[in-house]
Amino acid sequence: MYKKYITTILFLCITASSFACAICGCGGSNFYLGLMPHFRTKFIGIRYQYMNYNTVLVNDPAQYSHNFYNTIQVWGGFNVAKRWQLLYIVPVHFNKQIDDDGITHKNGLGDASLMANYLLFHKIKTYEHRAGIEQQLWIGGGIKLPTGKMDVNLKDPNITVADINAQLGTGSIDFMLNTMYNIRMGNWGVNSTLTYKANTAKNEYQFGNKFTGSAIGYYNILLKKMNIMPNAGMMYENTAANTLSKMSVAATGGYITSAMAGVEVGIKKMNVGITCMAPVSQYYAAGQTKLNWRGDVHVSFSF
Repeated sequence: MYKKYITTILFLCITASSFACAICGCGGSNFYLGLMPHFRTKFIGIRYQYMNYNTVLVNDPAQYSHNFYNTIQVWGGFNVAKRWQLLYIVPVHFNKQIDDDGITHKNGLGDASLMANYLLFHKIKTYEHRAGIEQQLWIGGGIKLPTGKMDVNLKDPNITVADINAQLGTGSIDFMLNTMYNIRMGNWGVNSTLTYKANTAKNEYQFGNKFTGSAIGYYNILLKKMNIMPNAGMMYENTAANTLSKMSVAATGGYITSAMAGVEVGIKKMNVGITCMAPVSQYYAAGQTKLNWRGDVHVSFSF
């Protein structure tokens, strides 16, 4: 892999819903990847992610929910031959929900993911009197496994939003497709990603499929013993309505546009990063669920 190449994969919130009331929140299987660390052969790291959502029923403000999602991930990747890259994520969730019925905690293993990317092309064009241009295009896909616990009956009409949102997994096997394009001129670069996540049904209940598009600009500052990479960008995600027995579930699905900013610091084989994201425009659960903000802190080691 080229020395200064940075790949971005963004996988974001899976919308969950309630049958008993029209509240739509985001459940325990939520995760996303930000800018990945550079690695020649393999890397392994730990990432902490935080998300905060508020939900209030429009027709009954006495029914509310404040959701706090804390996740610690073990994640890593390794290169296979010259063009293949394999990635894995194993999350552990620490979820807290405060609603009109009280406080709910749910802690434990979440849904693990495996992904593979193929380098379709890698082009470098040099110039005599100005910085050269490097381009890379990756295509790939992956699978999300139902390793997180889902211990509610999704067809029970008495299920509430607290029951659904507090779950550690979705109970389904889901699939992902993605393309990643990176262009760099000197120390400046832009990374853009398109991702589609297709969910399968569990007990005739299916979470809505998700499309995500993003673009992140970065600048690589090279120092003697480290490199610093500030970055900023935008992301758009659109989630289809959930279905029960192939019928759409009311007040599920929606969209969100977020602004994001962060910095990555590399010191020899160690990489440390932080990213914050804030909504610019959003519409989930017929406007009843609002994302406040989300972010992550991570450290990884490359080999």
